[in-house]
Amino acid sequence: MAPKKSKGSASRASSKASVKSKDKRNDRSSVGSVDDSGVPNDIFPMVITAATQELFECRADEDVTKDNPFKFLKKEDIKQDMKKRAAVSDFHPVKQVVLNYPADELLLVFDRDFTYGQSFYLVLTEEAKERVLNPPVSVDEQALEDELLDSFICKTPEPKPWVSLGSEQEIEEESVVDTRSRLKYKISRVRREFGAPVVFSDRNASETPHGHMECMPYQDKNFSIQMLERSTGIQAVPSLKSSSTQTAWKYPRNMYTQYEPREFTAEEKENCMNSENLKNFVNLVASRFEIALQQNEIMDVFFDDWRALTEEDVIFGGKTDTHLKEYQSFTDLKFSKEKTVSYMNWHPTISGVIAVALTERLSFEERINDSTKLLLNPSLILFWNFSDPLNPQLVLECPDDVHSFQFCPSDPDIIVGGCMNGQVALWDISAYAERLQTARTGGAGSASANTNTLPGFEDKQANETPVMRYCAVSGIENSHKAPITDVQWLPDYFEVSRTGIPLENKNLMCVQILTCAPDCCVMFWDIRAPRAATQSVTDKKQKEEIPLENPHGVPNTFKHLDLSWKPLFRVNLPKIDSSGDYSPLKFSMMDSSENQPGGGIDKSNQNVGNSEGKVEYERLRVPSAKQLKVLEDISTKLYIGMEDGELIYTDWKMEKDNDSGRLFSAKPSRCFIVHDGPVNTVLRSPFFKDIILTVGGWTLAIWKEGVMQGPLIQVSCAAKRGTVGHWSLSRPGVFFIGKEDGNIEVWDLLEKTHEPIQTQNISTTRITSIKPWIVSSKQHLLAVSDHFGTVHILEIPWALRSPQSKEKLNVGRYFEREVERLIYIEKQLEMRAKEKREMDAEELRKKMESVVPEMLVEQIEEKAQKEYQDYLALEKVILKDMGLLSEEDKSSAEI
Repeated sequence: MAPKKSKGSASRASSKASVKSKDKRNDRSSVGSVDDSGVPNDIFPMVITAATQELFECRADEDVTKDNPFKFLKKEDIKQDMKKRAAVSDFHPVKQVVLNYPADELLLVFDRDFTYGQSFYLVLTEEAKERVLNPPVSVDEQALEDELLDSFICKTPEPKPWVSLGSEQEIEEESVVDTRSRLKYKISRVRREFGAPVVFSDRNASETPHGHMECMPYQDKNFSIQMLERSTGIQAVPSLKSSSTQTAWKYPRNMYTQYEPREFTAEEKENCMNSENLKNFVNLVASRFEIALQQNEIMDVFFDDWRALTEEDVIFGGKTDTHLKEYQSFTDLKFSKEKTVSYMNWHPTISGVIAVALTERLSFEERINDSTKLLLNPSLILFWNFSDPLNPQLVLECPDDVHSFQFCPSDPDIIVGGCMNGQVALWDISAYAERLQTARTGGAGSASANTNTLPGFEDKQANETPVMRYCAVSGIENSHKAPITDVQWLPDYFEVSRTGIPLENKNLMCVQILTCAPDCCVMFWDIRAPRAATQSVTDKKQKEEIPLENPHGVPNTFKHLDLSWKPLFRVNLPKIDSSGDYSPLKFSMMDSSENQPGGGIDKSNQNVGNSEGKVEYERLRVPSAKQLKVLEDISTKLYIGMEDGELIYTDWKMEKDNDSGRLFSAKPSRCFIVHDGPVNTVLRSPFFKDIILTVGGWTLAIWKEGVMQGPLIQVSCAAKRGTVGHWSLSRPGVFFIGKEDGNIEVWDLLEKTHEPIQTQNISTTRITSIKPWIVSSKQHLLAVSDHFGTVHILEIPWALRSPQSKEKLNVGRYFEREVERLIYIEKQLEMRAKEKREMDAEELRKKMESVVPEMLVEQIEEKAQKEYQDYLALEKVILKDMGLLSEEDKSSAEI
């Protein structure tokens, strides 16, 4: 390849040299003569820069090579280049020659061997172009070639006599010669056996000596040698192929098509329908048509069998990698310092935004001792965005540390959270929704935002993280008496009355909340204002007072609930077999949305929005239960995980005492003791609404709603405690378990049910929360938080996010088989219990029977004497039959 030089210096040097050579060339008149440097006058060596090579498509060793060094340049292109770049153009030294060139194309030759001192040379005349393209053959070479052709004459070779050089002796030595006389064998047979029939019979080879030979397998040491080293040589030889093709040109023809259908007239249609040919045709193909329809119902003709066959076998692009890869991490030295992440949640509508609740990393005693210091440091919920991983986008102030919060499904701008002091708080972040959706960057974003601002008058708070206070909080006297550990919204297709009866929700909005805490109860809350029966004097005075527009920058969305919010009703959890109550930590309710119609409720009479479409929650009122329809197909059952490891199945409906008429909470229908520690996860599968995952202590279990025999799967105690669990959003048989040592376990029920398929370390401390999120079909993320306040965003690999063929069907069948196993075990236990009861009854019956009295001594002696006489008589009969008894013996025996 030509040596690279500086573009400017090369062009200046070439231009100076070309000017001098141009002046000399103008003085010479002979065409094809050679100057002092050995360069013909009709050839101009030149340096072409990389930019010019790219422009004229004459790149060295790519467009032009040693085997194909020629490139024809159009005269107009060269003139345009000289006009555009003037003296900087590589063709400027031969400008006049190019302008006076008679033809339309000039020949540029790639001189790889630097014959004329440069990597390229330009042919300046047509004669030189012909000479370069078709070099003449010298006279001497032509004569030598003719002489070689004449001297080569085809002659038939003549045979010559053979001359011995000693090879026949070697042939005789190598040949095989008999050294002794050959042996002769004579085989004879008796004459009478000739022609005799042959009779074959079966025999046992094991009974006949030497009847068989047993070939036992053994290990041959010659084939068990372990290869330690092997030397192999490989030489790669390129395979060359030369091919050509010839296309036949055909004369183009105009084609046309009919786009307007031709139809029968009414008379023709009637004649066709009544014709005998149509009737015969229908009768002929009716049976085949029916069979084809039945086959279409039985088998999906559009199913791609080949694609389903190779779906799991095709592995490309790193799909075998099953490790979680860290995609991003969020932490803040100001807000997250000495704090832990208690809970987190992805924003349901804004992609890439995750909310994280931070709590103090203190024990109960330390929290009491530092209570004054904690009042000065408010608890926070941070909103992180992938566009700015260093600074949170929004900060929410909380009354106390938040252990659980949820976005409203019908309005993602509304957030409810449960605090450590038992209060329930509400936030409205609609004012910052646009800020969360807009990607905020560091330098470029601030520069573009301040382009119209005068220097020195920039808004310093434009890039500061806004802090927002809660809109409303429940009254401390009406709240939980322990930290709230779980919060969930009721679905928008129903609401509950004060007695727990499901009613229709005409607004089709999520307006009710469930909370639980270890104070032995579950509370139902309603964000709508209660019905105003009579207005008190204080209420009238408050209406007369002029309210503040926006105190502390807090929206007035839930001003009607602030410090006066009370629960709709409370569900107590009494123990089944003993006194006392259960202490709930997590709960799960059944999703009955499949039984509800999507838009069957009329919303025309519900005027709860303003002109901008924003819901005005202060105008909502709790309706009367008499005006709403009772929904019978809504499940009111709850699975609740307890602080002591129990899992109960209870109903939230209140029952009425027949004597006093007071409402009370019924006892749970079942209580399962499976976990050996506090239950921290009770979560339903996104694919099976009746399958529940529970994690607590050192064990985990999977349950099916309605199956009261026990868990479908119960894993034995692990080495480390499980802190949190979550189902996969894309694979029905996969779920993730967080451990106290910072590991993440990946379970796949179709591969293993007794141990995880993968364990990966994420942090050095315990995992506090896990939340998966689907960004697109090709990117699934898993948010994992730890005790040190860091949020790790992991990318789920293809093997863990792409479902297998018919995975949901196979997992469902596996759960059905587990249910059948539990039913079978229960029947076996009942049968064994029944058998044991019968055996115990039989033993008791035998003990209760009368005791047989003991015989007297005389009776015993009489019985023994009788048995002896019988023995003597039997002995006599035997001896007589054998002929061993003589006459004297007979007489003595008779005496």
